[in-house]
Amino acid sequence: MSSSAIDVATPEAIARYEPVIGLEVHVQLATATKIFCGCPTGFGAPPNTNVCPVCLGLPGALPVLSREAVELAIKGGLALNCHIRPKSRFARKNYFYPDLPKGYQISQYDEPVAEHGYVDIVVDGVARRIGVTRVHMEDDAGKSIHDGFKDSDRYSYVDLNRCGTPLIEIVSDPDMRSSGEAYAYLTELKQVLQFVEVSTCDMEKGHLRCDANVSVRLHGAEKFGTKAEVKNLNSFRFLKQALDYEISRQVALLEGGGRVVQETRLYNPDLGETFTMRSKEDAHDYRYFPEPDLVPLRVGEKWLAQVRAAMPELPARKRTRFIEEYGLRAYDAEVLTATRPASEYYETVARVSGDPKTAANWVMGDLMALLKAEGKEIAASPVNPENLGELVKLIAKDEISGKLAKEIFPKMFSSGESAGVVMEREGLKQISDTDELDRVIAEVIANNPKQVEQYRGGKATVINFLVGQAMRATRGQANVMVVTELLKRNLGTGEIC
Repeated sequence: MSSSAIDVATPEAIARYEPVIGLEVHVQLATATKIFCGCPTGFGAPPNTNVCPVCLGLPGALPVLSREAVELAIKGGLALNCHIRPKSRFARKNYFYPDLPKGYQISQYDEPVAEHGYVDIVVDGVARRIGVTRVHMEDDAGKSIHDGFKDSDRYSYVDLNRCGTPLIEIVSDPDMRSSGEAYAYLTELKQVLQFVEVSTCDMEKGHLRCDANVSVRLHGAEKFGTKAEVKNLNSFRFLKQALDYEISRQVALLEGGGRVVQETRLYNPDLGETFTMRSKEDAHDYRYFPEPDLVPLRVGEKWLAQVRAAMPELPARKRTRFIEEYGLRAYDAEVLTATRPASEYYETVARVSGDPKTAANWVMGDLMALLKAEGKEIAASPVNPENLGELVKLIAKDEISGKLAKEIFPKMFSSGESAGVVMEREGLKQISDTDELDRVIAEVIANNPKQVEQYRGGKATVINFLVGQAMRATRGQANVMVVTELLKRNLGTGEIC
């Protein structure tokens, strides 16, 4: 669909309306095998190799529910502050598509595994709570691959490796009022699910996919407008762009005297536009009914308590604790809790070093800079957190200078060795011996008569220049406090050692 006058609304017109947005997020659970059979879920296998009679939908093949998938679904529900239902039930969701060999999807309908949760977000400094209607389990369909452009040379292929991959679908309440809030909600959702290791949420591999329901209404109106669903949004950026376009499109329609039609739409990132996929009249009637081959799922208090006990500290709580316990700035706490491995790495460095603020600076600064340059994640850091903690501890105890530490650290990163081993091999130990430093200071005083005269004339800040000269002469290995003390003593008396 090409752009037209009706597709674009003015900022003034958009400002008169309030968007109403809800998201449906499909998340692939981090299991080794599929939800109802033992086939592997690994990404990138040759087409149609990770299949069996169950996921191929062959007659007589019966599903067996994966306990691991259920536990991950429960973890996801708990992480989203949901109530876990003691009894839930699977249902058949009937529709035809070439990559759905059974002719139905096993999902959950009116009795999901979890419901009535929430996600807290902050956008432009304003805190908002977004409700989570439900979290339900289901199996994934396969993948259709379309090739060719001309009718005479167009082929479609079906890869059923993904059939039966375990998913949870997270359905939000229609609580979001801007594309920015939707972006923040999805960001927080992804972070939380990664923290509890429910899913890798790798969007490039299809582990997290999103559909958005969006409508608009005049500010102050209570009734929702007619919604459109934008399906298969596979990046955070595309989500925001699609919502901004769809809000503008709907406002333009209403301002022009038209009406919004309930329909399913797709987003074209090349054009920056949504376009019709199917109308309401063509929408599926899924004809849900209870899955006859699976008994109801019952989650007892003992099992729920075991899963709850294995839950890690969630990122929001961890951010608050880092600020209160370690005295970090809110920004630093947010960076250090961006992923669970980063937060755990930092806490080890802070514990070993005994200096949480300096530890935060080293993790966010020197370590992350080298990791980024090497294209590595923090979990694959050549410097383990204990070794970085020991380096920071040496600085805190004034056994090495910060400058010397910055010379030692890249050598630790390239070798994987501890600070002590690098210092011993490279001869990078701090010099605190006063006899050796007296000789250095004598040279600094003799070589900088102008600065010496300025200091003795009352310009106290010149001492920093002279300390710098001494540090340069010792390649940063001199003890700064000892150097400063010796300089002041010699310059104060006017004597040269």
